[in-house]
Amino acid sequence: MKVIFNTDVRGQGKKGELKEVSLGYARNYLLPRGLASEATPDAINAFKLKEKAKAAQAAREKAEAEANAKKLEGVQVTVRAKAGSNGKLFGAVTSEAISKALKEQFDIDIEKNKIVQGDPIKNFGSYTVKAKLGYEVSGTINVLVIEDK
Repeated sequence: MKVIFNTDVRGQGKKGELKEVSLGYARNYLLPRGLASEATPDAINAFKLKEKAKAAQAAREKAEAEANAKKLEGVQVTVRAKAGSNGKLFGAVTSEAISKALKEQFDIDIEKNKIVQGDPIKNFGSYTVKAKLGYEVSGTINVLVIEDK
């Protein structure tokens, strides 16, 4: 019997896979537990439509990531921070602060968890920070940390 797996089943198949299994295994185990559904022509067509929609969504997200990477090329974000008398910052410049500054200054929306800092920024100056935008697309953010008065 042909089935389409709804979830990963160890040793049998992965989610979305169309596979031939024995009739008893399908009727007694897979179908009652909702682990798979019978591969009728309608179910196969619905599955193919879902796959096409997923592929289109992935293409849109990759195009958006590439557009954001292109926008980041000529941008220098200014982050204001408070510091003590010796020039060291109180705390550090976080990914969240960089993300907010990008949104406010250039209207570029990058989530804070996509901004990767090697070492924390704890002094004034100019830094380069990497942003992993998804789909193997990354960009570089130039950050200028200045004193907040």
